Amino acid sequence: QVQPVESGGGLVQAGGSLRLSCAASGNILTINSMGWYRRAPGKQRELVAVIARNGVTTYVVSVKGRFTISRDIAKNTVYLQMNSLKPEDTAVYYCNQDWGSRQNWGQGTQVTVSS
Repeated sequence: QVQPVESGGGLVQAGGSLRLSCAASGNILTINSMGWYRRAPGKQRELVAVIARNGVTTYVVSVKGRFTISRDIAKNTVYLQMNSLKPEDTAVYYCNQDWGSRQNWGQGTQVTVSS
């Protein structure tokens, strides 16, 4: 298995929460960074949050204070906790593994936020 595997998407009302999981295809401490991206209908894919190998996290401005990226090293899994969800968060969310010399993408998981 080379691709990471996402899970946890679904339908939620505005103001609700979801947690996405991404099972890495290798030891996450050997991966430069792991991140979550999303593609909303009619829009380009955008970075949502990234966690580097050293644990440093980065967020797009629109989700700061609402989303939290974290990892469980023992499980080789990265999470995206999404709180206070808004309809504009509706998108397909993709997990990304950046090894430096190559990247792997998951299949994506749909998140739909109803108003």
